[in-house]
Amino acid sequence: MEDFVVVATFTYPHEYTVLRHILEDEGIPHVFENETMVNITPFYSNALGGIRLKVHKSCVEAARTIIKDLDDNSSFMRIV
Repeated sequence: MEDFVVVATFTYPHEYTVLRHILEDEGIPHVFENETMVNITPFYSNALGGIRLKVHKSCVEAARTIIKDLDDNSSFMRIV
């Protein structure tokens, strides 16, 4: 896990569902840290620092580009 970098932070799992599928389709190695704890106890999200998306450092730019494209207001698959 030392080769993974935090790229984004989310409060709840529904915020990145589409992003997860895109990362998997693109073959980008990733992990959502704290995901299980937030699924079990959703109100702990802020206390845990949110759900952190960690991506392999060789794919950081590709992941940031995908997130930027999803964050665009004109995108129909916009991140909430």
